[in-house]
Amino acid sequence: MSMADAKHERIEEITLLWEIGEALNEHLDLKKSLYKVLDILSDRMDMSRGTVTILDPVKNEIFIEIAHGLSRTAMERGRYKVGEGITGKVIQTGKPVAIPKISEEPLFLDRTAARRSRSDHEISFICVPVKKGNQVIGALSADRPFDETLDLQEGTKLLSVVATMVARHVINLEKIRLEKERLREENKRLIAELENKYHITSIVGNSNKMREVFQMISQVSKSNATVLIRGESGTGKELVANSIHYNSLRAKNPFVKVNCAALPANLIESELFGHEKGAFTGAIKRKPGKFELAHKGTIFLDEIGSIGLEVQANLLRVLQEKEFERVGGQQTLKTDVRVIAATNKNLEQAVEEGTFRGDLYYRLNVFPIYMPSLRERKTDILLLADYFLEKYTKENNKDIRRFSTPAIDMLMAYHWPGNVRELENCIERAVLLCEEGVVHSYHLPPTLQTGVESDTLPALSLEEAVANLEREMIIDALKNTRGNSTAASDLLKTTVRKFNYKAKKYGVDYRQYR
Repeated sequence: MSMADAKHERIEEITLLWEIGEALNEHLDLKKSLYKVLDILSDRMDMSRGTVTILDPVKNEIFIEIAHGLSRTAMERGRYKVGEGITGKVIQTGKPVAIPKISEEPLFLDRTAARRSRSDHEISFICVPVKKGNQVIGALSADRPFDETLDLQEGTKLLSVVATMVARHVINLEKIRLEKERLREENKRLIAELENKYHITSIVGNSNKMREVFQMISQVSKSNATVLIRGESGTGKELVANSIHYNSLRAKNPFVKVNCAALPANLIESELFGHEKGAFTGAIKRKPGKFELAHKGTIFLDEIGSIGLEVQANLLRVLQEKEFERVGGQQTLKTDVRVIAATNKNLEQAVEEGTFRGDLYYRLNVFPIYMPSLRERKTDILLLADYFLEKYTKENNKDIRRFSTPAIDMLMAYHWPGNVRELENCIERAVLLCEEGVVHSYHLPPTLQTGVESDTLPALSLEEAVANLEREMIIDALKNTRGNSTAASDLLKTTVRKFNYKAKKYGVDYRQYR
């Protein structure tokens, strides 16, 4: 080779390395940068095929992450164990390998089957390690048409320099892949945990009415039918929605919850269907709606009765046609979403009054489930109370084993307007107040107090009952304000003087609650 040819070849190598350096800094997307590098090698080195392989240290497996001249199917086939084939050997030893003719190399496996269609053309193969310090994390390989005039050693040196240049990108890809794998495993664990938590058997209840609910959940879960859950506030409608989704065929897909009553009327359409940039004041960028986020999964529309008429028409279209437009947008979007709705309102009356569309009501009411109030399932009160007692004693590290008989009588006699939610709050409060092994009637809220006998005293006189109630309210106020008498008096809507007088009268010391 003449001096001029050598100089020209040196300039070409420098140009190649410069272009690769530019490509690696051109894209924020690591894969795009590496694909660009392989494209440059294809043009400059007459490379017919090229791959970036990465070692999975957990599975001890090598797989193709980036490829040029290979189909996705071929990439999937290109998996090796450490030490297996040429690529496995390079990663095992950390030393590059150059093969003049792959047809004469018994170690060459051609696991991708990409060379079989070009068996009439002899191919040279170069594979160099990609390292993170002294640790081999992958390999860079290239196929070149066989040419006896080519110096494979020089080609190997050049490819080794390129491997050093791309190492940082490969290291970051390895980190991203490991993080994705960790998140994938965590996602599987959480889904399994949710499925277990929201299994039908996790809903507490043994009454006839609750058995009917369990049967209906079992019947509808595996279908795609729209479900309307009816019942008073606090009966567990959201728990039923959770159970339906996590026992359905969509359990591994998104479950998106929307509390329609908590959203302002002017924002609910944007929240459900999304909006385009500039659709209204404050819309600084495009935002996907809940129906987009719930694609292939389930959307739970709680308090559906509070949606205004202007949004009901779009909601009806989604239910019927499975399509919608973002606010301020022209593009029609398709969505595959199962709808579960819940309400504590009388929708039939709302239809008669004209505040709720009749066609939407009938579209939602495909499979209604009625959640009974707690006073309709009296036999479940003690079952629920024991469940919450166990839950909150565990959370608060207390050893409370049971309810006293008068406390049980009070729980059974109360009408529970707040249903299961009120019962849960009541038991949590009792656990916090109780410093014994038994929950007594005086640990229960004043709203449950009746004229029946308590644990320690016969029926109280009016003055005694008032005194007990006042003392309990003073203590609660001091607990809520951490012993601040002024704030506590404001909470009870009285003066500081009166508050301190009553506290002293009942022997309550504000300093104990700081």
